[in-house]
Amino acid sequence: MRRAMSLFLLPLLLANAEGTPAADQNAVPIPGPIKAMLDAAIESGSDGDVSVVVKYARLADPASADQVLAIAQKWRNERAAARNATIRQANIFDLWTGRAELGGYVTTGNTDSKGGSAVLDLTREGLQWRHKFHVQADYQENAGIPTREHYLASYEPNYKIDDRVYVYGAAQYESDRFLGYFDRYSASSGIGYSAVKTPRVRLDVELGPAFRRTNFTNDLLESSLAARGTMAFSWRLLPGLSVTQNAAAYVERFNSTVSGTTALNAKLIGPLSAALSYNVQYESQPPVGSVSTDTTSRASLVYSF
Repeated sequence: MRRAMSLFLLPLLLANAEGTPAADQNAVPIPGPIKAMLDAAIESGSDGDVSVVVKYARLADPASADQVLAIAQKWRNERAAARNATIRQANIFDLWTGRAELGGYVTTGNTDSKGGSAVLDLTREGLQWRHKFHVQADYQENAGIPTREHYLASYEPNYKIDDRVYVYGAAQYESDRFLGYFDRYSASSGIGYSAVKTPRVRLDVELGPAFRRTNFTNDLLESSLAARGTMAFSWRLLPGLSVTQNAAAYVERFNSTVSGTTALNAKLIGPLSAALSYNVQYESQPPVGSVSTDTTSRASLVYSF
């Protein structure tokens, strides 16, 4: 009896192991125009375009909705597998992406002034690790006298716990004598969370303890524990037009710092884009003779790679 039952079930098991082709044979065919749009979206390589086609294809022809979704999901799975294979085979010098930003001005005549700013961002995305570098320099002088000198460099490794949660470490160096300090070193570690993660909108927040050591311009040297929090927000308004907002806060007993940068980025041609940005930095207890708040407006050219 058992032998007979096994012989009866064997064809069914084999069919399941091979993917049950009978279900595909009975599936409703995808209409030609919808299939053409889906193929074009897949060919573009844009997950956002594929999602839009799938959304409206399912509304236009519900009968073939499962087939459209299955094709889109198969493409996503194959792309993810190929990306993972590329990451595993990459060396330390591969997979880097970034942006270089450069802006400046010169005026002559009634006033003789000049200034410039430069920003470099580098990111490397791995399967478990993400590495972020940021370097920034701002300089301005009027009649040959410097009126602004701000320098910043930071490195932040992230260890990904899952698709949204990660553990971060952060090391940062700053110098801005017009805000009241020659050198400031900061180190922090904590938890990061990708609160919003869509093709158009992304919001990352981080929170953790920190340690800061500041050499003020009044010869005072202070070291203190602090709480660090950051927010990184980006929103693609239109193809080629986006808004970003980055903010950071160090709260400590001696001198707390809050900074934020809002930027509008517009794509020009190829990897080049134009950026308008506004930065605010606040120091709660600067040395005597220094103001608490400093602002910087920039118009820059950006090269993405």
